[in-house]
This record gives sequence, structure tokens and C-alpha cells, in this order.
Amino acid sequence: MNRVKEFFKSLSYALRGLGYVLENEKNFQNEVIAAIAVIVAMIYFRVSETEMIILFAVIMGVLIMELLNTVMERVVDIVKPQVHPYARLIKDLMAASVLIMAVLSVIVGIIIFVPYLTPKILALLK
Repeated sequence: MNRVKEFFKSLSYALRGLGYVLENEKNFQNEVIAAIAVIVAMIYFRVSETEMIILFAVIMGVLIMELLNTVMERVVDIVKPQVHPYARLIKDLMAASVLIMAVLSVIVGIIIFVPYLTPKILALLK
């Protein structure tokens, strides 16, 4: 029974952290909105299971990178509250990692959704 209590305690900490980023981090909020739009598109276009798995993987990758970015920003702020060149560099590098993951997710999204969108676009042009 103790393990169950520990699990729910850990879960509550994780949900508290998730609540923090949802409430305070604009980029995370924007990424969640984009994720919801992609999920709606997955349902609308009835993408294959494989495509769905890939899309969920890149969505979660972006959200995880944003969480790690937030963590690193807070740690750097604690360790080095004054603006130090390395503190700025660490923050910039983390932001770059989020950007690279976001670009990857856009590329994957384009590759997956273009075949679904092309017939609809051509039908509108007729």
C-alpha cells in the first residue's frame, strides 16, 4: 500500500509541475495549442496508426524539450542570478534545442499531412 501512496504523491508533484508550465510559460501554452490542432487534424484526416505514433512522438518531444528548457532556465537563474555570459549561453543553447525539435516536428507534420491535404486543395481549385 505504501507504494501506491508514493506513486500518487509522485504523480501529484508531476501534475503540479505541469500546472506550473501551463499557467506560466507562454511558449509551452502555444505548443499545447499547436499539439491540439495537430491531434484534431489527425482525427479529421484519419491518419494511419504509424503516422499517429510518429506525430505523438514529435509532439511529446517538443513539450519535453520545452519543459527541460524551463528547468534549465530556473537552475541557471538560481546558480547565477547575475547575467553571466555562460548563463546566457546555457539559456540560448536550451532555446536552440527546443527550436530544433520544433522544426523537426513541423517537417514531420508536413511530410505526413501533405498527402492528405493535396487532394482537398486540388478539389478547391477546380
